[in-house]
Amino acid sequence: MDQQEKIKLLQRIVQMETVNDHESLVADYLATLFQPYPNVEMTRVRYKSGRDNLVVTIGTDHHRQLGFAGHMDVVATGDPQKWDHAPFSGDITDDFKMVGRGASDMKAGLAAMVIAALELLDQGEPQHGQIKLICTIAEESTMVGSEQLTKEGYLDDLDALVICEGSGLDISYTHNGDIDYRVTSHGKAAHSASPEMGVNAIENLMTFWHTAKAELAKFDETDAVLGNLLHNVTVIKGGEQINSIPAEADLEANIRLIPQTPAKVVKQRLEAVIATLNQQPGFELDLEYLLVGDALPGDQNGDFVQFVKRETEAEVGHEVTLSGDKGTTDGSKFIDSKGDFPMVIVGPGSNTAHQVNEYVDLNQYLKAIELYKNISLKFLEGDN
Repeated sequence: MDQQEKIKLLQRIVQMETVNDHESLVADYLATLFQPYPNVEMTRVRYKSGRDNLVVTIGTDHHRQLGFAGHMDVVATGDPQKWDHAPFSGDITDDFKMVGRGASDMKAGLAAMVIAALELLDQGEPQHGQIKLICTIAEESTMVGSEQLTKEGYLDDLDALVICEGSGLDISYTHNGDIDYRVTSHGKAAHSASPEMGVNAIENLMTFWHTAKAELAKFDETDAVLGNLLHNVTVIKGGEQINSIPAEADLEANIRLIPQTPAKVVKQRLEAVIATLNQQPGFELDLEYLLVGDALPGDQNGDFVQFVKRETEAEVGHEVTLSGDKGTTDGSKFIDSKGDFPMVIVGPGSNTAHQVNEYVDLNQYLKAIELYKNISLKFLEGDN
């Protein structure tokens, strides 16, 4: 595949509007690229109509299995008028960057891992071991794609995994986990001149928030890379009219986990707060989890991390940074697989994810393709 074809492939999937849905557009297109190869195993794993995960396995020798993971969904564009290029144009600028929603997060990484696999197939590789491409849905929202694939065992045989998120070709080996939750407070409406005849849902909700904030602050463990657990309320809704006691209110909050505070333990503490308050007169609180994913633990001195670091530095020609990522990836779900394998995050991208004028440097994208090929061949041959 020549350079222009590689760029065209990326441009085509950037132009597919997969804002929190319709990932099957990408999955179907990627599947067609592998159809000419007789020894490729492809599995579409449906979540619901229009939302198919795709798993592609190449190689027949089960000596070792290396995974590459990427998500096919993107976040909303915001106001299109604020973009210098149409958000789904995939336009290429004079300084060789591709602009578009998802260009950095993370269709460049997705395209790079696919092209790497296609070029290895053209070379008659891999002759030792297998490469598994894991293309997921809903990473930007509920992570139901990675959760589904993990539960169904698609990662159980992996020996290592590269998550191709846009890291600027620096390397992350650990990241925060995430709990997103909603609490709904049910009260009773009344005239504000007679508040004793009602139950103020907003006041009860605020009591919950202050209690939960204090209770979770008792998790005082610190991770040397990721810091402390974070807990923030980010959305509040309630009330209908200024002179009425509100009958209902809800809030949404985000918890950033560290490896020392597993999601299970934090959830138990949160649920205990709800249970205790609901025993008090007038309180009726419902708790709903929108997303739960543990932190990704890691060791910067681990063999696989150091192997990927060496290969990346050889490709880019300079020293790369090893760090933790304050964000969350599908790795938060993949760690629940039966296999015990190392993960690293490395991929082409910029610091413009989720912003207007999101872009990826195409030189970096092309380097990522070569990097993924080199990592694949050397890992499967046992060079790490």
